[in-house]
Formats: sequence, structure tokens, C-alpha cells
Amino acid sequence: MSSLSTHVLDTALGRPAQNVQVRLYRGDVLEATGTTDDDGRIGELAPALEHGTYRLWFDVAAYAESTGQDIFFPEVSVTFTVADERHYHVPLLLSPFAFSTYRGS
Repeated sequence: MSSLSTHVLDTALGRPAQNVQVRLYRGDVLEATGTTDDDGRIGELAPALEHGTYRLWFDVAAYAESTGQDIFFPEVSVTFTVADERHYHVPLLLSPFAFSTYRGS
């Protein structure tokens, strides 16, 4: 089985994004939920992922409201494929008018 973690960084404020609500879906089925910690991390969102396609959903609107920021993208969804047995890390970089993600280590 594979595992999953995530990390959210606020590039506009230059700090980790705390208290971001995150959901993990496989198809339309909610598999896991979590909230980023003081370092913007969820160290183990899903400890046992089977092969398949998953979607991470980030509640950016609530985070932006809590930090007093105006944003263009109120939510971010990242779809990815688990194809082998390993740890998957999916970071999210936020700013008011953009976001970026990549397969981390």
C-alpha cells in the first residue's frame, strides 16, 4: 500500500498555510479528511492507498478569509494517480491569483 501527505505554503505571506481543510476523494467517495498544522502540513492524510486515481480538495476560500486575503481561486482540486507502492507527497503553493503543485518527495 502507498501513503499520502500534503503541505500548503502561502507564497504571498511567505509562511505555511495553517488550518487549511483538505479532503481526499477516490472517484466520488470521500476517503479521508484533514487540516494542515502550524507548519502547513498533514503528515499522514492516508496511510493506505490502493492503486488508482485520487483527488485532493483544498478549501482555499476559508483559509483566505482567515488571513484577510482576497483570492481568485476559492478551492483547489488536484487529481493524481497512485501507480506504485511508495509514499506520495503533494504540496500546494498558494497566492491570491495563482496556485502550483507538484509531486514531492
